Amino acid sequence: MWTIYLKELLELARDRRTFFFTVFIPVIAMPLIFAGFGFLTSSMFKQASTADMAYAIFGKEHAPQLAGRFASEKGFHEIALASPDDIKNAIAAERIKFALVIPPGLNEQLGAQRQGVIQLHYNSAATVDLTRKRVMAVIGGENREQRERALSAFKLNQQQLAFALDPITLEDHSTADKREQMGAVIGGMLPYVLLMVCLMAAMYPAIDTGAGEKERGTLETLLLAPVSRTAIVLAKFLMLFTIGLTSALLMIASVGLLLHFFGPQIGGDLVLMVRAIGVLDLAMVALMLVPTAAIFAAVLLSISVYAKSYKEAAGLISPLIIVTILPTLVALLPGVELNWKWAMVPLTNVSLAMKELVKGTMDYRMFSVILLSTTVTAGLLLALCRWWFNREQVLFRN
Repeated sequence: MWTIYLKELLELARDRRTFFFTVFIPVIAMPLIFAGFGFLTSSMFKQASTADMAYAIFGKEHAPQLAGRFASEKGFHEIALASPDDIKNAIAAERIKFALVIPPGLNEQLGAQRQGVIQLHYNSAATVDLTRKRVMAVIGGENREQRERALSAFKLNQQQLAFALDPITLEDHSTADKREQMGAVIGGMLPYVLLMVCLMAAMYPAIDTGAGEKERGTLETLLLAPVSRTAIVLAKFLMLFTIGLTSALLMIASVGLLLHFFGPQIGGDLVLMVRAIGVLDLAMVALMLVPTAAIFAAVLLSISVYAKSYKEAAGLISPLIIVTILPTLVALLPGVELNWKWAMVPLTNVSLAMKELVKGTMDYRMFSVILLSTTVTAGLLLALCRWWFNREQVLFRN
């Protein structure tokens, strides 16, 4: 068995695709991609929040104070349009970001303490709507002044005025520390990335060790060797398991080194959170990857052995990515928290546990249940793979 295992590893070591998917992507490409994406996202949000925004306004004479507020607001500059009919074309041509249409008599309405309505024209087809948010910030300032002016007639002191404006306010006291707050976001994405790396690293070696051997005609030679089929299955399984687990562990180490040396440039809070994660938590993350890598190895080997050709194996294995994504996405749904029930669900339990470990709120009593359920699932899938490999109609479908 070990001779076959070493032979499989040696063949993979000579394959450039294996190096690319096993070492280059998890160790170099993926950390750089995520670090670059994080830096780009924070920079883009910061830039969009302070970017210069062109606008047009009609009916300034009906609310001169509001028009003056927009004119003096930093990050806004007015562009003249001929008529309101030109608004849609100007926004489509990106000459302006938004336009305000103030109806006649708005000043009189406000003076009579009646609510007024202003039309806001903008393109709302955006994933993150910053235009309306920035306009509402200016409108909110005007609204506060109008309320204070209306209430000043009652000769209220500062405390009474504050009560009239907001009788009850909330003072936030979060019980979650910085690590929990950031861990809720990052911890939800970490299992998705690790599990995908674990799967994709073993995907092409799996196709090659099953369907590839069929196409090359070397599978029959291997079956004629004085080695049991169980030993052959275990050798191929261990090779895929080694590749998947090694890639995931290398990625953890690579991301850790990246944050250690370039953390301040990416985000100081992120570095503090990573440094707060203890050695025990990292060891538990690595330990949960062991049965998870075994699950992927067993499933990939079963599919590859069933396929008649390299092309068919690639087609059958590709949908497995979606099957892997769904259990990890369940961990991001609201109301789904790690408990004894979810601790029994393979892949989802690992995703939830990783999130809790990153947040620092892990219930360590559930760790053994998670390991047990995932290990049992991996064992059953390996037994199925062995039974699958012993069937002649599966090995020689062509």
